[in-house]
Amino acid sequence: MGQGMNNVWLTGYGSHGGHPDFGVSKIDFQSGIPVVNFNPIPMEFNQTQANIADANGNLLCYTNGYYIADATGDTMLNGSGINPSIFTSGKSDGLTIPQSHLIIPYPSNPNQYILFHSTIDNQVQTTASFLYYSIIDMTQNGGLGEVTLKNQILITDDLNAGKIAAVKHGNGRDWWIVCHKVNTDSIYTVLLNPQGVAMPTLQSAGIVRAKDVGQVTFSPDGSKFAYNWLLDGLEIFEFDRCSGIFNSLQFVPLNNYSGMGVAFSSNSQFVYASAGDSLFQFDLIASDILASQTLIAVYDSFVSGPIQLPTYFQLMKLAPDGKIYITTGNGTFHYHIIDQPDSLGLASNVIQHGLNLGHYYYNTLPNHPNYHLGPLVGSICDSITGLPPPEENLTLKLYPNPNNGSFQITYTPLPENLQLKVFNTLGKQVHAQLLPQWSQLQNIDIGKLSAGVYMATITSSASKKSAKTSLPKRCTTAPLQIWILP
Repeated sequence: MGQGMNNVWLTGYGSHGGHPDFGVSKIDFQSGIPVVNFNPIPMEFNQTQANIADANGNLLCYTNGYYIADATGDTMLNGSGINPSIFTSGKSDGLTIPQSHLIIPYPSNPNQYILFHSTIDNQVQTTASFLYYSIIDMTQNGGLGEVTLKNQILITDDLNAGKIAAVKHGNGRDWWIVCHKVNTDSIYTVLLNPQGVAMPTLQSAGIVRAKDVGQVTFSPDGSKFAYNWLLDGLEIFEFDRCSGIFNSLQFVPLNNYSGMGVAFSSNSQFVYASAGDSLFQFDLIASDILASQTLIAVYDSFVSGPIQLPTYFQLMKLAPDGKIYITTGNGTFHYHIIDQPDSLGLASNVIQHGLNLGHYYYNTLPNHPNYHLGPLVGSICDSITGLPPPEENLTLKLYPNPNNGSFQITYTPLPENLQLKVFNTLGKQVHAQLLPQWSQLQNIDIGKLSAGVYMATITSSASKKSAKTSLPKRCTTAPLQIWILP
């Protein structure tokens, strides 16, 4: 399932070592909440950041568009010299192109990863001329990895810089990778399967998209795709995971606003668009998507860091905890948070400047696809010929145990909401909580309960897991136990 692969985010400036306002912040979601720590690595990040971790959340490799680093922070073997370009050679502190790099597990090869990447090749037009790919083999160099194939040209064309996204094919194994031909309505799709990278195909969909800053993303369930960019606004597409075909669903002109970022809720019902000083929500199951536009936040004039820069709404990302985090567009210390993105309107609860990173960063978010997406069940492509469909094994862990009622749980991300329930020894339910679909960790507080042993369950429509949980007077240690801390 790839649980843990997107649990680590890196951001910040690393070259000003020793200065209290600078350094790389590592945001780790493994515990159920975003834990921010200073990370003394030499790599600097501007707006380009891609990384991947193993299933346990251990960081394997990462890049700022200038070079690829291994888990120790050193340049990975053969990891220098990616993106050959005059523009890249002048960006040793990291590229300034959001979503220009993306790391994906190689299908059917658990030890190899493929990096799709681009830079600005035409500095006059600020466009990319190539989409590259490079292969990383983690069995090499004592497990630290080696770039065994580098800067392979996949597409040669006038491409919109960045805005590279990926989604699982309907068979749950292969991947679709997409990028965009500049000043046209054309979208490139590339299929990655165990045989390698297939020939790119070009299709027309939606309106003409000019070269400009913006963001793209697939919905967690892979059925929708959204594109928000500065000059025009938000465009929402339907996407066929079997064929790779886009169909324009809705265009939203964000008049008088500067469109920039976009993200979907974990249930794929709501799409959020940032527009400088404003933040909007759209309901995709509404009879009129355009009429569902709701202003959910306006910039509150907060300034961040010693330089006192404004904290606008810019790039956005759905995190492993089911919340959406938003950059500020400036060199600040803070992310904004959409706390309940599965909720309608103001109930989504925007917490402005809600996460303090402790150091300056510049508009940086990692570019992660939904690694956990499985087959499109019931479709014509929901299985792989000759292979049985993958099983959804619902797992559950809890830390610490015993405790006082507050703890973190980690569990298998699934394409549906899960239900956490806690019962006492008499079978009486003492706590219930909904866990957002595609989330994989949560911070839980079930309040004060009498010391003793409790039973916790997580249920989905297909499976059920339960485990004894102990309060301070008793501790159980079964392998799959959930230890709940009343």
